[in-house]
Amino acid sequence: MEPKVHYVIVGTFVLVLGVVAVVMVLWLGKSDYRGVYDQYHAYMRQSVAGLSINSTVKYRGVNVGRVKAIALNPDNPEEVRLTLDILRGTPIKTDTVATLETQGLTGLATLNLEGGSRDAPQLEIEPGQEYPVIQTKPSLFYRLDMALSRLLSEQGLSKLLGSLTVFSENARAFMNEENRAKFEGMLNDLSRLSHTLAKHSETMGQGIERASEAADNLAMVTSRVNQDLPELLEQIHRSTMAVQKVTEELAQTGKAVQTIVQESRPGIQHFTRETLEETGQLVTELRELTSTLQRVAQEIERAPDSLLYGRPPQPRGPGE
Repeated sequence: MEPKVHYVIVGTFVLVLGVVAVVMVLWLGKSDYRGVYDQYHAYMRQSVAGLSINSTVKYRGVNVGRVKAIALNPDNPEEVRLTLDILRGTPIKTDTVATLETQGLTGLATLNLEGGSRDAPQLEIEPGQEYPVIQTKPSLFYRLDMALSRLLSEQGLSKLLGSLTVFSENARAFMNEENRAKFEGMLNDLSRLSHTLAKHSETMGQGIERASEAADNLAMVTSRVNQDLPELLEQIHRSTMAVQKVTEELAQTGKAVQTIVQESRPGIQHFTRETLEETGQLVTELRELTSTLQRVAQEIERAPDSLLYGRPPQPRGPGE
């Protein structure tokens, strides 16, 4: 008896397996190309050899997208138009610049974005453009190639040969007999100077050693000053505070004396007006009393008995 075959189950299994295989292939093939992307254009005037569709687009070395399409610019055949898919959120600013970079010896190329300062506005689409256009600049190799091409061209070689000819003529004119003699004199002077320095090398060495010792001594003095300076500044500060305190006390004393003088002013004025006048009279009387006592003392000294008998009578004159 032949086994019964379920063709529907087999067909369904094969279909599911095929769908899974397709999904896995797509997933593996685009594992690095997931997310939401924005489209941009970039126009290159140099050759884009080594750049292909799905080539990496980097922003400061970080993968941010891929090259979606490469074609000549329909409006200018001298330019290559690159269509780029760049991860949304990448800071593409008005000053962002795209540069073609070759990866080592493989010849493969990537597109590197740089620039994009923080204050620059976001790059927006302009009227007449399909996508926003990122500025480009030639790569280093392209600039070197162009410079070498211009240098090695017929016109460039003629200019180079002309410059060399002018340089050789100027050198020949400079190295005339007079300048050669001066140059030879300079060499002789340098030779004598070197011999003189060689003769005095020992003296110069001693001078250098002494200078080194002086520098060491200066360093020691500086270190000592640095150590003693805080204490000296502290003493100066204390002296300043003491002087300030004495000044404040003198100011307070002066205020007190001024207060005492102001309080004693009525008494002083009274003394000046009345007591001083009476004192003057008393001094006058004391002077008169002193004169009288001096005369009495003189009389007693001449006639001591006058204290008992009084003054002797005056002798009578002639005819009395």
